[in-house]
Amino acid sequence: MKSSSGKAMPVGGGVKKIVYALNTMRRMGLMNSQKALRANNTFKACGLGMGGQEGGMINEMHEYPSVCNKSIQAQSTDLQSPIPDELFDHPLDDFKDLTPHELEHLGRLGKPIFKEKSSNRFRVVDWDWAIDYAAKKFANTSAARSFFYSSGRSSNEAGFVLQLFARLYGTNNVTNCSYYCHQATSEGLGTTIGAGTATVELEDLSLCDAIFVIGANPASNHPRFIHKLKACRDRGGEVIVINPAKEPGLIKFALPKSMRSIITGGSDIASVYVQPKIGGDLALFKGIAKYLIENNHTAPSFIEQYTQGYDAFLADINDTSWTEIEKLSGVAKVDIEVVAQAYARSKNAVFAWGMGMTHHLNGVENIEYIANLALMRGMIGAPGRGLLPLRGHSNVQGIGTIGVKPVLPEYIFQGLQTELNVSFPEAPEGLDTLACLERAAEGKMDAALILGGNLYQATPNSVWAKQALDKVGFKVYLTTTLNAGHVHVCDNSDALILPVMARDEEAQPTTQESMFNYVRLSDGGITRLAHVRSEVDILTSIAVKTLPPEQFDMSVFKSHQSIRETIANVVPGMEELADISVAKHEFHVCNRVMHTPEFKTDNGKGQFVFHPLIDNSKADYPFTLMSVRSEGQFNSIIYEENDSYRGVDNRWTVLLNPDDMKAMALSAGDKIDVVSAHGVMKSVHAQPFDIPQGNVMAYYPEANVLIGLERDKRSHTPAFKSVSVKLVY
Repeated sequence: MKSSSGKAMPVGGGVKKIVYALNTMRRMGLMNSQKALRANNTFKACGLGMGGQEGGMINEMHEYPSVCNKSIQAQSTDLQSPIPDELFDHPLDDFKDLTPHELEHLGRLGKPIFKEKSSNRFRVVDWDWAIDYAAKKFANTSAARSFFYSSGRSSNEAGFVLQLFARLYGTNNVTNCSYYCHQATSEGLGTTIGAGTATVELEDLSLCDAIFVIGANPASNHPRFIHKLKACRDRGGEVIVINPAKEPGLIKFALPKSMRSIITGGSDIASVYVQPKIGGDLALFKGIAKYLIENNHTAPSFIEQYTQGYDAFLADINDTSWTEIEKLSGVAKVDIEVVAQAYARSKNAVFAWGMGMTHHLNGVENIEYIANLALMRGMIGAPGRGLLPLRGHSNVQGIGTIGVKPVLPEYIFQGLQTELNVSFPEAPEGLDTLACLERAAEGKMDAALILGGNLYQATPNSVWAKQALDKVGFKVYLTTTLNAGHVHVCDNSDALILPVMARDEEAQPTTQESMFNYVRLSDGGITRLAHVRSEVDILTSIAVKTLPPEQFDMSVFKSHQSIRETIANVVPGMEELADISVAKHEFHVCNRVMHTPEFKTDNGKGQFVFHPLIDNSKADYPFTLMSVRSEGQFNSIIYEENDSYRGVDNRWTVLLNPDDMKAMALSAGDKIDVVSAHGVMKSVHAQPFDIPQGNVMAYYPEANVLIGLERDKRSHTPAFKSVSVKLVY
């Protein structure tokens, strides 16, 4: 098969990935890497989950080796030597000149560093000074003018302490990275099935005969999921990919665990591949529904017994013409029918999706329509059937479960106060992630505590984001390595950066929750650096010195066991967390996996919803851009500058439809400007790629300069993947 450039289509996986993994392990040191990979710790890579008490390279189905390049890449940065103190003699501008890849690979942050507002460089400080300074700054700041943020890398224990500290301090501005990724999933599933997470467990992927992969590229971002797709094909099942981009790794993938797959040049993954134009998904879903209805491929008894709202949904589908569906989806009726027929043939189907669904102005609506399709055929509430959001970081779901969010369910909010015999100060409803930064841009945020991640580069409108974060007078970061967010947003503000233990270095066990609602226990215990501290220890130490002693003694939560017991007593479904470190028994969060059609909505039924189709095209910006990750990337962390699967060797690249390039008389490698209403990427290399005409792809986070603050009104998630642009050449 050939790509749009006429070259042979790359194949995902294969020998090159095995060699890459081995070379990475050699750099880490084979003994060190083996120890890290085999230890009883949850791996830091994607939310698919692996490791824990089964061992580092084993999943909950006892499959071995369950490991991927992303896992090894993440582990490799933890095994770096500490950054020499002398490096911080360099001015801040020298650090700004480094690429994100270079910053990540300077080494581990081994000691606390501080950059004062009036200074142009970091200096190494001792722990006692750092804790005292942070506590003093928070104590002298109005809680209403602060926010607390966590990435999905941290543990349940650290996340719980973070959000408790914030609420005792007096703010509900407690937020996390899901507002930039899957918050639309939580909202959309909440309205349709009454829950916000996956309804399936890992084993269900071995029981289905159809898997939808919608708006996701697991070949790069969830590589071990590819094994489940291949297994479905081996059983005679269908893998239906819906994605504007024809991703090579979703066409063929040479599975590293299969010598046959490698020798034969890769295994077929997608059985059906349809490419809607960017933002055309809702129209496509309506088209699939319309075919199912017109050809009697629904489940009337399931709909009658277990759902509500179908009549209004049906009327809307009947009122939507095929002409409108084809126009707004960018997919011909005959191709929509192929997808619908594949679904109609299935007896057990799982719908999986990524941020290609959530990063739109109608992200919640996209998720609701995926749920509609499942409800139409009763493909939810039985083994081998259900809904599976493909989440990013290894504990992003757990961080939300234990309360790192601006609005806690009332029963948890009250339960915490009862359990701890405290009263939270009265505070307004908390702000989501982007709203916190908007408040900062207005000069109304004076302090922030940022637990992991790279909030600066994760935020749209890079120029605005830099200005907003720099207006936060004091920021304290907890991190293992330096990133652009630490050096680009402190020109006019204080920044205190505190080095933390990696997950497998923690002195006490920690826990993490996968996207399958499976809670793992990480033993920790590996010693690498002398002066790093546990996230929990840092957070409790700051809290003890910030909060009035009579309010609550946060030092009790220096014990991770105490934290877990409190979570177990307060958060429904997490009861087994109380003795997980003793029993070593990992578990699924109770009442989340749906193997019976019992919905958690108010009336106990699945809810059909409907929404109108809207044409968001703009004449003055005729192209639509989506930002994407590369093969050598995990979230905002860049491990490799090239993108081997797409044949790109320079991240400052825009991928275009070949016919669009021909119409503009562009050749591969020509430089163009990509312009939006919010910014410009200058002199970007144009490359052909199999994507619909009028559509454009560019790499995240570089493309954030083009992305404005427009967001889904219901999830507050920015529209990273539906940006109107024009091309200047």
